[in-house]
Amino acid sequence: MNAATPRTVPGTGNALLSRFHLGGSGPTVAIKDCIDIAGQPTCGGSAALADAPPASAHADVVARLLEAGWQITARANMHELAYGMTGINEWNGTAVNPQDPACMTGGSSSGSASAVGAGLVDVSIGSDTGGSIRLPAACCGVIGFKPSFGRVSRAGAYPALSSLDCLGPFSRSMDLIISAMASITPGFDRAAASTPAAHARVKLVTVQADTEIAEAVAAAFAASGWEGSPWTPQHMQAAFDAGMTLINRETHDAFGHLLGLGKLGADIEKRLSAAASTSDAAVAHAETVRTAFSAEIDAALADADALLLPTLPALPPTLEAIRQGTSVLMLSSLVRPFNLSGHPALSIPVPIAGSPLKAGLQLVGRKGEDERLCALGLHLEQVLKRLP
Repeated sequence: MNAATPRTVPGTGNALLSRFHLGGSGPTVAIKDCIDIAGQPTCGGSAALADAPPASAHADVVARLLEAGWQITARANMHELAYGMTGINEWNGTAVNPQDPACMTGGSSSGSASAVGAGLVDVSIGSDTGGSIRLPAACCGVIGFKPSFGRVSRAGAYPALSSLDCLGPFSRSMDLIISAMASITPGFDRAAASTPAAHARVKLVTVQADTEIAEAVAAAFAASGWEGSPWTPQHMQAAFDAGMTLINRETHDAFGHLLGLGKLGADIEKRLSAAASTSDAAVAHAETVRTAFSAEIDAALADADALLLPTLPALPPTLEAIRQGTSVLMLSSLVRPFNLSGHPALSIPVPIAGSPLKAGLQLVGRKGEDERLCALGLHLEQVLKRLP
């Protein structure tokens, strides 16, 4: 694989794999390369799937966007097989972080976040199995929304079977996030989502984060006017570990047959090979943790509208540092647990004092109450716009 010859659309910072036009005259949308578009191959960002036949039908999310009059104009790049957090892709080329080109874009929905951050499209649809919408959204300074598990149809998305994965939108505005959710989510109450939640009770989750991130999130909360009380989870680390166990098992189930063909990137070949050893006992333990952590979050939200915490515990590392061995695993420590529990989660960019960069603030809501989470995000966005 040769990183010097990207297979992407010139001038898009390796964010887009192709440009085309489907649908009406509404806002423009890019679709991640693990979601079917009829007549196009779905390659999952991988040379191992380069010969995939064209999809015979649109994924449900694609069909619903077209029915609602959106313009689908591009296919978005991604971390290979949606099995990584950096966004580095040596086959397609690595999407550029519009906040800081030296830093990682985040994955696996790297092209989706990059394209929105660079203004190439109004909205993109990505997928989030262990933070793969929220993490790149935070890296790239855009909004990313992971719906409640099962709220948005995954029909036509890969891997076909997942107990963690959710499809959801990226954008630079909450209005467009809400419009996209209303289009792809049957029964979504757009009016409720579009009423800014100026009065709310949130729980401020006690987590480890770098000082500049923690201060940015605290300042945004202070500006919100919401009531807040501190809350310390007991099962967060266990949920992070359990989520990784299930991702390894489910990704190997889906793509293990691609091992040994000489077509996978070195990082994916190594990770997928290691995932083969995920034991049934480890999976059973992960499911026990899922039950306990889900109940813990449900209980915390019984008397609060949302949990509030950073999306990432630190700013994204540079690509050079990653290539020299810097680990990124713990960057997903605050996002992956909520894939395990299935709660909806929203990442919103918030300013960092004295820096042109933005951090991510994450809101986690009650299962099925995606509209309420959008209303909270809309209020926060409006408050942040008024800050000096």
